[in-house]
Amino acid sequence: QVQPVESGGGLVQPGGSLRLSCAASGSIFSLRSVGWYRQAPGKQREQRGLVAEITSGNSTSYADSVKGRFTISRDNAKNTVYLQMNSLKPEDTAVYYCKAVSRLWRTYWGQGTQVTVSS
Repeated sequence: QVQPVESGGGLVQPGGSLRLSCAASGSIFSLRSVGWYRQAPGKQREQRGLVAEITSGNSTSYADSVKGRFTISRDNAKNTVYLQMNSLKPEDTAVYYCKAVSRLWRTYWGQGTQVTVSS
């Protein structure tokens, strides 16, 4: 079983940067994929949107709204996936969640980390 734990959220001004970390209790090398999702204020859990995803083969994908600003990466030695967020906008404000998908298609969610972009 894999338990993702997010960290790195906080308050940042528009145009600023943050790096989120998703540390897994098990080996991320064995996972099918790890993704970052976000839930905007007032939205329900079912409305969480995919921000970025990285597969076991290091393929990456991004939501159109973050392309060119966010970068997802992984460090297998540290069992950690990162989300580097640059040029942050107020509309990026959300709780960011990490989701791990195992080889058997089981999903594991973290507890989330709050990102607030405001002046």
